Amino acid sequence: MSNSSSIRHFLLLALADTRQLQLLHFCLLLGISLAALLGNGLIISAVACGHHLHTPMFFFLLNLALSDLGSICTTVPKAMHNSLWNTRNISYTGCAAQVFLIIFFLGTEFSLLTIMCYDRYVSICKPLHYRTLLGSRACAHMAAAAWASAFVYALMHTANTFSLPLCHGNALGQFFCEIPAILKLSCSNSYLREFGIIVFSIFLVFGCFVFMIFSYVQIFRAVLRIPSEQGRHKAFSTCLPHLAVVFLFLSTVVYAYLKPPSISSPSLDLVLSVLYSVVPPALNPLIYSLRNQELKAAVWKLMTGWFQGH
Repeated sequence: MSNSSSIRHFLLLALADTRQLQLLHFCLLLGISLAALLGNGLIISAVACGHHLHTPMFFFLLNLALSDLGSICTTVPKAMHNSLWNTRNISYTGCAAQVFLIIFFLGTEFSLLTIMCYDRYVSICKPLHYRTLLGSRACAHMAAAAWASAFVYALMHTANTFSLPLCHGNALGQFFCEIPAILKLSCSNSYLREFGIIVFSIFLVFGCFVFMIFSYVQIFRAVLRIPSEQGRHKAFSTCLPHLAVVFLFLSTVVYAYLKPPSISSPSLDLVLSVLYSVVPPALNPLIYSLRNQELKAAVWKLMTGWFQGH
């Protein structure tokens, strides 16, 4: 038995037992993180430098890329360090920082995905009101609200989680500090307060999800009424990447946090955490750039300009 006040560090899950596999995991994580940094960095640079991309959709995409960068930089560097140096330790304050930052960036991402859904809805269903409803000031306010609400939400979660008494050691069954893994160390019944916040979060997420479903029903009805095939294709090309990102993000996060304890296992928990914290930041730039000709052209122009300059 140990008290949370006496815990000065946590032990993260070792990704491998042998030195060869540890180095392999290090290389895989390095490759994924470099892909995420390159992809999101290119999107940020292309949107910032391309004046024709200074529209609400690309403004929110830039914010999404920033949250993706923050998310992967929160979890992967420590996992790479542990694999390279064959250690499992993370300090108590480092663990609290990881919990705060991962919730902050994931919360921001979900808020931005909801706002981007609204952007697509107004663009396709109410095009005449687009500049009125999504002017530069309105977009700035919505983005600021997404970041600020995620900050408050992460602060509330982190403070509540680390105020719980921990009675079951300090070994986390995860490669980064995650709330479900920490709750498993808490004393019996002491997690009910955090469980209440999670239930509130479920209702919040469900409300946003219903809003997205309603919006996309209206969007698809409007798209199918477009007479030209080229017009329908252009409308779908801006919606399908967003739907793919939302599905990947929501399905893994919700399942990771709400799966029944009876089907929980270390390997399943590890796969799910990788799917929602590591994979989306690397895949999102690819998903958005594959279907968006404007973004592809801007990224290509940026890359060719950089190579010609060197």
